[in-house]
Amino acid sequence: MNNKNPLNSDNQLLFFFSAIGAFNGFILAFYFFYSAYSKRFSNYFLGFLLLALSIRITKSLFFYFNDDLSDVFIQIGLSGCILIGPFLFLYLKKQNKNNAPYWAWHIFPYLIGITILGVLLPYSKHRGLWSILIVKSIYLQWFFYIGLSFPYVKKIFKTVFNKNEKLKNIQLWQLSLYLGVVVIWLAYYTASYTSYIVGALSFSFVIYLVVLLLVFRTSKNSTFFEEKVRYEGKKLDNDLLAEIEQKLSLITEKELYLNPQLTLAETAKELNVSPHVLSQVINEKFNKSFNVFINELRIESAKRFLLSNKNFTIEGVGYESGFNSKSSFFTVFKKMTGQTPAEYQKNQGL
Repeated sequence: MNNKNPLNSDNQLLFFFSAIGAFNGFILAFYFFYSAYSKRFSNYFLGFLLLALSIRITKSLFFYFNDDLSDVFIQIGLSGCILIGPFLFLYLKKQNKNNAPYWAWHIFPYLIGITILGVLLPYSKHRGLWSILIVKSIYLQWFFYIGLSFPYVKKIFKTVFNKNEKLKNIQLWQLSLYLGVVVIWLAYYTASYTSYIVGALSFSFVIYLVVLLLVFRTSKNSTFFEEKVRYEGKKLDNDLLAEIEQKLSLITEKELYLNPQLTLAETAKELNVSPHVLSQVINEKFNKSFNVFINELRIESAKRFLLSNKNFTIEGVGYESGFNSKSSFFTVFKKMTGQTPAEYQKNQGL
């Protein structure tokens, strides 16, 4: 065996960290295949994405340490890259829109094309062509799908910088997955300027990051990868959805939010809809919970009181706006505006 990077003590450590990432990638891929079978179809896309990445990483790993690696294995590893972008796009699309129409058009043409190309122009006889043209074309296709996937994480980027919204577990997962694929693509695309093993190390880093997110962000009451799909399979009729959206204006018109004891059930009863449907509409239309939706209305009311000429105390403004305590009013106001009520009033020149 002709080793271009012999396994000395330093390289053994490098090999270990790279290999364990690839191994965990295969394990996670099969976990999501199982999860897709028993729970959610979108996890098929996630499983195949991790499988394609793991195949590519494994090829990089062994090629880096062994010059005599089989040409067939190298060709399979390089070919696997052509499915990374499509599976990333399909997974994020399915997660955010609950559908992935014509998914076969994003998979089979590439799969058939790269297979035919591999038979007619095998890597073993056309290494130069693969290195100069085919691999670069695959990386460009990968980058194209990264761009095609961006609209599905764009809103998450906005949430990260929005003080009034909390990043959900599923959003954190999708953002980490997207950025991880971008980092891995960048590592391979710039490999000629850095090192060929950087891609494998990047993948391992992403896998470890995902595991940490799983450990520290998963709560007892929800599954990390399923929090987003609370209402999956329960899509509302468009006419019903439009009707309920119109009814939401009654919350403002009747000033229901001024009731400090207001609950989802009471609001649903007032609007003549079921609590579950009302919660779903608010979640899908505004991407927020019922409590956050009501508190935002209360804060807007508080702002109006603070800017009025009425002689309300700060505490009185909170009670008049529907909060049941001074502390909850101050906490929510500061969280949603970045200022205390007194600071807000002062900054308005009052």
